[in-house]
Amino acid sequence: MAIATISPADALRRQQTGALLIDVREAHERATGFATGALGIARAELEADPQAAVPGLDAEVLLICQSGARSMKAAQALEAAGYTHLASIEGGTSRWIAEGLPVTTPDVDTDFYDRYSRHLRLPEVGEAGQRRLEAARVAMVGAGGLGSPAAYYLAAAGVGTLVLADDDVVDRSNLQRQILHTDARIGVAKVESARVALSALNPRLRIEAFPERITAANVERLIGDADVVIDGADNFPVRYLLNDACVKLGKPLVYGAVHRFEGQVSVYDAGRRRGEAPCYRCLFPEPPPPEAAPNCAEAGVLGVLPGVIGLLQATEAIKLILGIGESLAGRLLNFDALAMRFRETRLRPDQDCVVCAPGREFPGYIDYARFCAGP
Repeated sequence: MAIATISPADALRRQQTGALLIDVREAHERATGFATGALGIARAELEADPQAAVPGLDAEVLLICQSGARSMKAAQALEAAGYTHLASIEGGTSRWIAEGLPVTTPDVDTDFYDRYSRHLRLPEVGEAGQRRLEAARVAMVGAGGLGSPAAYYLAAAGVGTLVLADDDVVDRSNLQRQILHTDARIGVAKVESARVALSALNPRLRIEAFPERITAANVERLIGDADVVIDGADNFPVRYLLNDACVKLGKPLVYGAVHRFEGQVSVYDAGRRRGEAPCYRCLFPEPPPPEAAPNCAEAGVLGVLPGVIGLLQATEAIKLILGIGESLAGRLLNFDALAMRFRETRLRPDQDCVVCAPGREFPGYIDYARFCAGP
């Protein structure tokens, strides 16, 4: 027997004479407004236990969603469960509102539900995950080529607090790749320029800006409360310092680096997973000689390359906060822009690593500039 489809106006008349109206959308969808008097039960929940909401199989049940598709599927599921008096509302809540029928709008944070609606539709994120993102704190060292795309997308995704540390100012040569900054802000501290751009994108964001060079003296103050640390630095002393601090403090470190047309990204999580996940020193026990690793100012870099790597870093940070997917811990992802090819290298923890070997006490911070300067 075909399930009836009825107009919103007809549904309202039936509701007023005793029919049960059920809104089968998710809670975050109903938060922006629902047909007055409707009982809100997500489709999956209703189909799993219809008797909890509708004890009588002969009760008149009207089902509504956003446009009519989900309500029809829910009606079909209820019919299969033995219900006999069902109807789906054609055009759903969209048509109900368009026709000026009574709507209840809960007293909720509508900006949250509107801004993150596409995340909220993902079962792997949902409202609980989005709230977790909003409560998260990410420390980012460097507001330049890697920090720009990573910070932009973390801000857009709803990460609640970004801690930005960078002692540099905006230079015209940065603008080819450092998209947080503009020509009008040349000469401005990068962390301040970043604060302006990120706040304009997402006013909900909390930004703690430190125009400081990160050192052994301040690293724990800057990253100590972070859930995730992102390495957006462009030099080896800072990379080794961040690695050692994250191992000591038990923080996951999302690493990224670029050189000319190639980049790489990984997650170093040895601080939380001793003996299981490697740290940066497991891969590079000793830094390369300075002449073998020139920075962008010396060797140049394709402008879009930091964008690719920074976005991958943001992706890993979001996954770590949400606890979803498989992180890059134990894997180094290499990207060749000219060949448009990714290559993955498996990484193993070094059981004799001077910093992250199981049971090893933290050896203390060192003079990283001297360590990386070579003999």
